[in-house]
Amino acid sequence: MDAFECIRTLRSVRQFAAEPIPDEVLQRILQTGRWSGSAKNMQPWHMIVVRDRETLTRLAACGTFAGHLRGAVLGIAIVIEPTATRAEFDAGRMAQNMQLAAWADGVGSCIAAMYEEEKAKSILGVPQEMAMNYVISFGYPVAATPGQVKGKPRLRALAGTGRKKMEEIVHWDKW
Repeated sequence: MDAFECIRTLRSVRQFAAEPIPDEVLQRILQTGRWSGSAKNMQPWHMIVVRDRETLTRLAACGTFAGHLRGAVLGIAIVIEPTATRAEFDAGRMAQNMQLAAWADGVGSCIAAMYEEEKAKSILGVPQEMAMNYVISFGYPVAATPGQVKGKPRLRALAGTGRKKMEEIVHWDKW
């Protein structure tokens, strides 16, 4: 699919089929992360690929909305050097690249915030001086289901669905 269509159709996927992700697809996902731009080309990131089911389950307990990690085929933890200039922004760019690359191959994904960062870092053996705020779940999506967020129907729990109109968010030449 072309880049515009990939960006337009990308959605968070929280329920995954058990089908494994082929190594060549995983390598493309990791390469797009590695090729992401970064401030001053510092590349302040490391990635930990997690395939172990028990480890994914333990990581799922480290975030309020991280339950989707339990059912993922794999997760990729994003570890950053917090002293690097704009490391958080660069990590976000890397995450988006990986999610788009995955989606282009039909693989769904969802970002999980690690609210209990120290516990998550301990599970994966991440050095204390590093930051690890996010793990992305990956897998082939299962058929659409209504879904719930924190025990409420998805449409009631979310702030809104769809996208704001361009006129609401784009300003020309000044506010």
